[in-house]
Amino acid sequence: MNDFWSAASGLMVLFGSIISLFSAFGLIRLPDVYLRSHAATKSATLGVLFILTGAFLYFAAVQGQFSIKLLLGIVFVFLTGPVAGHLNARAAYRTGVGMWDRSVRDDLKAALKKEREEAESKRTELIRRSEAD
Repeated sequence: MNDFWSAASGLMVLFGSIISLFSAFGLIRLPDVYLRSHAATKSATLGVLFILTGAFLYFAAVQGQFSIKLLLGIVFVFLTGPVAGHLNARAAYRTGVGMWDRSVRDDLKAALKKEREEAESKRTELIRRSEAD
C-alpha cells in the first residue's frame, strides 16, 4: 500500500513540475503583461499546489507524519497567488500599460473611464466648496 501512495505522490510532484514548467514558458513566450500575469498566477499556483499536495500525501501516507505546515502552505498559496496576480494586473491596467495589439476586448475601459469622471467631478466640487468658504 505504501508503494501506491509513494507512486501517487511522486506523480503529483511530477505533474506539478510539468505545469510549473509550462508556466515558465508562458512567462517567456506570451506577448503582454496581462497574459504573462495569467500564466504566472494560474498555472504556477496549480503547479505549486500539486507539488505541495504530493509532498503532503507522501509524508502522511508513507512516512506516517501529518504536516500542518504543508497544509498551511497549500492554503496560503491557494489564497494569495491569484490575488497577487489580480492586483498586479490591475495596477498595470490603471497605470496605462498597453494591451496586446491583437486583444479583442477591454471590459474595464468604460468602467474605469466612468470612475475617473466621477472622481474628477467630486474633485472639482470640493474645489468649488473650498473656494466659496
